[in-house]
Amino acid sequence: MTAKWILTIVLSGFLFTSFGQKNPVWDKWNWLMGDWIGEGSGQPGHGAGTFSFKPDLDQKILIRKSHSEYPASANKPEIIHDDLMVVYLDNPENPNKAIYFDNEGHTIKYSITYSDKSIVFTSEKIPNVPTFRLSYSLLEDAIVNTKFEMSQDGEKFFTYIEGKSRKVK
Repeated sequence: MTAKWILTIVLSGFLFTSFGQKNPVWDKWNWLMGDWIGEGSGQPGHGAGTFSFKPDLDQKILIRKSHSEYPASANKPEIIHDDLMVVYLDNPENPNKAIYFDNEGHTIKYSITYSDKSIVFTSEKIPNVPTFRLSYSLLEDAIVNTKFEMSQDGEKFFTYIEGKSRKVK
């Protein structure tokens, strides 16, 4: 009888551990994970900043943090921009949703699409609200192009800011 109890406990522990430890597949993100530093230009002016993509909550989500600084110019004050984005699973196999928050009070809900060398976030279409698109494209090993675009109709996008970054770790 004792052997049956021990076997039952071992098998139960194995089942709970196996089902409880399933992690999302982040393979499509491997090239983008880590810490990045870059420069870019666009509507706010020429600036520099950092961003990172790192797994969290036992690899159930990815956290993106970003910090940008645009120096003051003759007609604009200095701009410091910080944001946080959480990438999560909307279905069991594919991280295809994200939610974004920034220090300006914006919240953006994104859907995510993939190709071999790019990850693209596109915001929900909401009447009378611009649609946003954030793209990361791998240019070469450890160098990415980041582009943030806006659209009034959700179809014709214009580049708001764009820049290149290199991986630092």
